[in-house]
Amino acid sequence: MKYFPRSLLVAAALCLPALSPFLPTTTFAAAPAPRPNIIVILSDDMGWSDLGCFGGEIHTPNLDALAEGGLRFTQFYNTARCCPTRAALLTGLYSHQAGIGHMTDAFSTKVGEAYAGDLSKRAVTLAQALKPAGYRAYAVGKWHVAKDMSADGPKHNWPLQRGFDRYYGTITGAGSFYDPGTLTRDNTAISPFADAEYRPAKFYYTDAITEHAVRFVNDHQRDHAREPFLLYCAYTAAHWPMHAKPEDIAKYKGKYDAGYDAIRNARIARLKQLGLVDPRWQPAATVGDWTSVTNKEWEARCMETYAAMIDCMDQGIGRLVAALKANGQFENTLLFFLQDNGACAETVGRGPKAGENNEKTYPVIARDATRTDVIPKQLRDGRAVRQGPGVMPGDEDTYIAYGEAWANVSNTPFRLYKHWEHEGGISTPLIAHWPAGIKVGRAVLSAPGGGVRTRRPTDTGALADEPGHLIDIMATCVDVAGAKYPAEFGGEKIIPMQGVSLRPAFEGEPLNRPQPIFWEHEGNRAVRDGQWKLVSKHPGGWELYDMAADRTEQHDLSSTDPGRVSAMSAQWDAWAKKVGVQPWPLKGAGEKKAAGKNKKAKQE
Repeated sequence: MKYFPRSLLVAAALCLPALSPFLPTTTFAAAPAPRPNIIVILSDDMGWSDLGCFGGEIHTPNLDALAEGGLRFTQFYNTARCCPTRAALLTGLYSHQAGIGHMTDAFSTKVGEAYAGDLSKRAVTLAQALKPAGYRAYAVGKWHVAKDMSADGPKHNWPLQRGFDRYYGTITGAGSFYDPGTLTRDNTAISPFADAEYRPAKFYYTDAITEHAVRFVNDHQRDHAREPFLLYCAYTAAHWPMHAKPEDIAKYKGKYDAGYDAIRNARIARLKQLGLVDPRWQPAATVGDWTSVTNKEWEARCMETYAAMIDCMDQGIGRLVAALKANGQFENTLLFFLQDNGACAETVGRGPKAGENNEKTYPVIARDATRTDVIPKQLRDGRAVRQGPGVMPGDEDTYIAYGEAWANVSNTPFRLYKHWEHEGGISTPLIAHWPAGIKVGRAVLSAPGGGVRTRRPTDTGALADEPGHLIDIMATCVDVAGAKYPAEFGGEKIIPMQGVSLRPAFEGEPLNRPQPIFWEHEGNRAVRDGQWKLVSKHPGGWELYDMAADRTEQHDLSSTDPGRVSAMSAQWDAWAKKVGVQPWPLKGAGEKKAAGKNKKAKQE
């Protein structure tokens, strides 16, 4: 698709029929679009360059098509971890303000409101903010923002109690894709094998999420067609365990046999071709030496399975888009796709002792029993869940992560991973697609690190390079929905939104963010102010980077610009005090207990 200055497009549309073959299929609406439907799709534990439209080799044609017909934000950020991201995304607040400064873990309850591990009463969700404006609200997939996950416990922070009209998904943070724990329909815990409403021949959670998202969209069209809807669709792909359907894994057989460097180098070349990486940026070093890998077949299979999980999710997004088109909803649906943190380097199921229980047998679990386990020891028929090097991932009786070296590939060209506030931990693709509201066709856009860049004729899809954050999603939804963000809700004073609407970027205009963007997780800290980023890996000191020249964070400038370090660290300190950040490790429940709980939490 080619792009031209708006003035040329207008002239061509009015006066120059000969130019019509070159016009984009979506330019700009003649009048403001009515309130759009809004779909927010969130994937789990994926790297910045996994999608095809962000340089990856994984087959994602449906997301690539949305990117080509919409807008890609190249410097969008999450919080580096699963449930803090969900808290920020759902509320438009920093995760500490939303009550989940760390995780949904009980050990942090004594530290303060910022670490309650439960969504704050002083926050409203997207659903609660939009329903007064006439929206219906639906949620599918991973919830992971409620401390109480038991079917018999309090449900005040479950989806229906937080404004959603219908829900299907898991309340906890991870689990088997073939028999997930805490599977829930509305407020009722269910077994995937005794669910009267959904009984596929073979249950696979990614497909179940997709099919319920499609069901909710179709039911809405049948029953509430005059009202707009909000759909929050939170996939668990590609979070460990590496579970995928055999036919999807087969597509990637041999794809990763050349090893880490070959895939990273191909991604870097593609990122440069797409204009997503400045040639000046020095990629972070490869982690792992393929020549020294002793079981290359197993290591390659881990990445094949990971790719298959993303491929399946993309297929599902294609089915959701098809449903929107069939219902006449596609043109006026604002659809976002983003990821909850960077690639995951956690070693679940990969250690030398991980397979110690592989030969055990266990009592049978009834098919209609509900489960809550995140890392199950057994299948329902009593067979052990197998782990350890050499156990080929994919099948339901395996439970393995893909490891640090492949996470490094997924995060090409950035440093570090989930948990940390360096670019590899917090960078997410953001795709925004809204034919009736996003005005593509501008010829001049900002450059990757700031400044101005002229669009090339070979570019596909528009790019927005100004930094953005999860907190901006709420502000955008409130803006396009014509909603009023509440000052009070349920008798509680509500913390004001922290983000800015992304709507100006839909027209190629600057966001005019009034303050920097901030991060903290497990003592890892960062602040982004324009082209400058100050970041620290706990327990180390501050590092300073010029993101225009060095977004891959290879050249620390803290020693040469101490004044900037001092000023930006003061900004971070003021923010940390405002939102309730506490020193790490958290001391409220005792350091020993906190450390033990944190070790377990890192597996989720």
